Amino acid sequence: MTDLAAPENALQQAQKAIQAGDFQAASKITGDILATQPQNRDALYMAAVCARYQNRHDDAFARLAELKAASPDYGRAWQEEGHLRRKLGDNAGALTAFERATRYNPSLIASWNAQADLHTAAGNPVAASSAQAQAQRLQTLPRELLAVTNHIHEGRIFRAEEIARAFLQRNPTHVEGMRLLADIGSRLGVQEDADFLLESAVELAPDNIQLRLDYIQVLRKRQKFAAALEQAQILMDRDPDNPVFQSHYAIESMQAGDYETALDYFERVLSVLPDDPATLVSRGHALKTYGRTDDAITSYRRAAEVAPGHGDAWYGLANLKTYRFSDAELTAMEAAAASPDLDHASRIHIAFALGKAREDRKDYDKAFAAYASGNALKHQTVRYTTEQMQAELSAQKTHCTRDLFEKQSGKGCPAPDPIFIVGLPRAGSTLIEQILASHPQVDGTLELPNILSLAHRLRGRSQITDRDRYPRILHEMSAEDLCALGEDYIENTRIHRQGAPFFTDKMPNNFRHIGLIHLILPNAKIIDARRNPMDCCWSGFKQLFAEGQEFTYSLDDIGHYYRAYVDMMAYWESVLPPGRILRVQHEDVLDDLESQVRKLLDYCGLPFDERCVNFHQTERAVRTASSEQVRRPINKAGLEQWRPYEAHLGPLKSALGPGLAPS
Repeated sequence: MTDLAAPENALQQAQKAIQAGDFQAASKITGDILATQPQNRDALYMAAVCARYQNRHDDAFARLAELKAASPDYGRAWQEEGHLRRKLGDNAGALTAFERATRYNPSLIASWNAQADLHTAAGNPVAASSAQAQAQRLQTLPRELLAVTNHIHEGRIFRAEEIARAFLQRNPTHVEGMRLLADIGSRLGVQEDADFLLESAVELAPDNIQLRLDYIQVLRKRQKFAAALEQAQILMDRDPDNPVFQSHYAIESMQAGDYETALDYFERVLSVLPDDPATLVSRGHALKTYGRTDDAITSYRRAAEVAPGHGDAWYGLANLKTYRFSDAELTAMEAAAASPDLDHASRIHIAFALGKAREDRKDYDKAFAAYASGNALKHQTVRYTTEQMQAELSAQKTHCTRDLFEKQSGKGCPAPDPIFIVGLPRAGSTLIEQILASHPQVDGTLELPNILSLAHRLRGRSQITDRDRYPRILHEMSAEDLCALGEDYIENTRIHRQGAPFFTDKMPNNFRHIGLIHLILPNAKIIDARRNPMDCCWSGFKQLFAEGQEFTYSLDDIGHYYRAYVDMMAYWESVLPPGRILRVQHEDVLDDLESQVRKLLDYCGLPFDERCVNFHQTERAVRTASSEQVRRPINKAGLEQWRPYEAHLGPLKSALGPGLAPS
């Protein structure tokens, strides 16, 4: 009898039955589990395996369809589809499935071996040799590291970390072990640890290309763009004609603000690979950020023409906000979205682009359906929960009290340089930044990760067993500790500055850490960018973010997040000195730009400058979703864009609650 009270035990029973060849028993166990847990990933996978061995091929495909819907990036689902299609003689379909399996989980040796066999049969010896080399590389890995790789790509990050740390204690200079632990750290947001591990591993194995590529990615995530460019230059020096290295050099040049060099190297890649969609899209991103919108459109459109299933190209056009899709493009997107072979990431990108295309045609019901589909697909890939966010904010209220601020007053770094702009994404923060960055005494930077990184560091290693270590530890810190953290922030953000005495940091999520900011940088400015709740939340729901902002992919989540943010800001205002935080209402900026500009500049201690009113004339790279809007004069086109969708927004209104949602 299946023990449904302990599904883990039941799954182990099913696995043993499969290993023993008793597929009937295993099928019965998995069926019992799925009757009460229809989206149980492991049960769906085993049920599909059983159906294949029992020659119930239609049932196997049905279980795989359910499995991929529940876990679209689960490599073993695609591997099992490969086995099934190969059994049925569909070698082309099998090869596609095995390739996708290794894209989602590169540690699947069976999928690499199958690719080698299928490429050999198809007369592709180069591809077969490459796949066989991957399989052989994996087979030479220590058993523990192969397990770590599997755990990483199947979402068991903490188990992967446990095994990797134990392995490195026994083998402290094993570079692949270091690389995998760095990957885990990066996925958990602990980029400093990943940076240190990869720096050490590269010193041990300077010719290991994958190590250096991983190191570049982590440096970029830490926004250490000069260091990332230096690493990309090392690859270029090694093989200047390698298009992969040229592409990385172009991307890192772009991140470092050298758009001319970036575009030159993108052209070099395209001279060898003229229709490479990834390069065309990357070039489009560079052109967009650089303000060359028409050229960006040309690059995105070419990518979509040569690869209609490359969703990033379609979303690149949509994310310009000002682009209008033609009927032919709408038809092409719909055809791509209907393809069963479309990968999960592209399916998400195209859904959001379809939402934009339908919205521009005022077909609001279909637009909402597209946006809702894209958000639902994206929501499957995130780990965010409202409960975890509320617990984090509750800890801030518990420990960041008025007594704390009185006891630790004036102990931080006295530098007045930073101007923090906090709030929710899509709340008008880019407009505020553009206004301030138009002042000659202010450098506009980016959404800097430094405060979030400091918070991670203060949490320490025991993030699971001692969740409140930060912010509780703020009570224990000396004046030297607090000052050192502030100086760390000032020093590590210097790379983003151009020499002005002040600079902006518009990481919206910093509102969670205003207590920390106040303690380590008591003279920094803090601006709360506030926007009408429905407009702000709906705009966030329509936006597919490059990374982070995981709360935006559910109407319920984003409504609760906005509500918690308002509550948290009220708390900060109640425990910090009066006037410490300046609230700027987006609608007020639209109604009376000059008076709000004066209010901002007065708060920041800056003299009035007419260039701040004419912010749209300021030439600077803008990397957020609002890049095109802030290059135009002030307008009210974004007001009440949620109204045509009101019939669908009940969950958002309920989550916002009375006082924030319209009656």
